Amino acid sequence: MVGRLRKQRITNARVLTAMARVPRHSFVSDALRSRAYEEVDLPIGRGQVMCRPYVTALMAQVLDPTPGSKILEVGTGSGYLSAVLAEITPNVYTVDMRVELLREAQARLRSLHYDGVQTRAGDACRGWQRHAPFDGIVVNCAAEFVPESLIEQLRDGGRLVMPIGHGPEQTLNTFRKSGNMLQIHAIMTMRVSPMICRRRR
Repeated sequence: MVGRLRKQRITNARVLTAMARVPRHSFVSDALRSRAYEEVDLPIGRGQVMCRPYVTALMAQVLDPTPGSKILEVGTGSGYLSAVLAEITPNVYTVDMRVELLREAQARLRSLHYDGVQTRAGDACRGWQRHAPFDGIVVNCAAEFVPESLIEQLRDGGRLVMPIGHGPEQTLNTFRKSGNMLQIHAIMTMRVSPMICRRRR
């Protein structure tokens, strides 16, 4: 898998090392373990998927975490990207509103000794204010715009990686925060689930 990622222009040494260390097959059902390293999205239940290896590696590469980075992940899913990021930095925080999936991800992460990953059930749009500011934020679901709360929780100079758009395809973008402005760069088209935000009362 790592050799294929290199051919796909994944060049970040930290990301490649992390992808090599994390047992991807541990994040899918037994029936899908034989396909875990193929370049395909794999279902993880409740209508959700684990993105193909290239997308995971690309998102991590664009985020460019360092060993001291504080990272927020929105949309825990299987926990696979959480584990990849945890191989690079101990400061990983992940939030998901799907409680059942989150519990399964927590169990996987614990069984693989990624005990430092902090998890929380909560609204994707609200992030995790308690631990802000973050050096990087990666969002695994799509919306028509970046929620203001996530922008506020990103430190100045930090990166946010998120799919933007609705319909059958979205555009994965990277945003760099500079004061009150976001510098935007489009990366690729992809298909992910929409972001669901709870209404504030």
